[in-house]
Amino acid sequence: MKLKDILSDDLIIIPLKSHTKEEIIKEMVRYLYSKRKIDDEQKILKAILDREKVMSTGVGDRVAIPHGKAEGVKDIVALFGITENDVDFYSIDNKPVRLIFMLVGPPDKTGPHLKALSRISRLMHKQDFRNRLLESHNPREVMDIIDKEEEKYFEI
Repeated sequence: MKLKDILSDDLIIIPLKSHTKEEIIKEMVRYLYSKRKIDDEQKILKAILDREKVMSTGVGDRVAIPHGKAEGVKDIVALFGITENDVDFYSIDNKPVRLIFMLVGPPDKTGPHLKALSRISRLMHKQDFRNRLLESHNPREVMDIIDKEEEKYFEI
């Protein structure tokens, strides 16, 4: 699965306007609902916030990958956003976050959900890739950066 299979220009927010971890998660879930990518905003929000209670999805290097599985979504969906300012996501490296990938899926799609999480994590591990994303100005640029990076590092 390529990220472009689950992410598109209309699922990229530059900039995210919220200033706290919880506000950003709510903003992103609300956006998915407004784009009709999820059927039940509250179930998805609860799943993601419940996951955050277990352990922060602030994975370090200015990146967070909030995710969850719940009824209220038919297939795996991704959303990407870049914050205007640093946000405390209670990351494992104690550094603020700017790049946020949200991933949601139904309970019966655990395999594809884990593959997508793994792919996002591997891509976001590369500093030059993160820097290019931070310098992007619009969703098309972000998708081009992701497409080129996937071609470079993954057999597809």
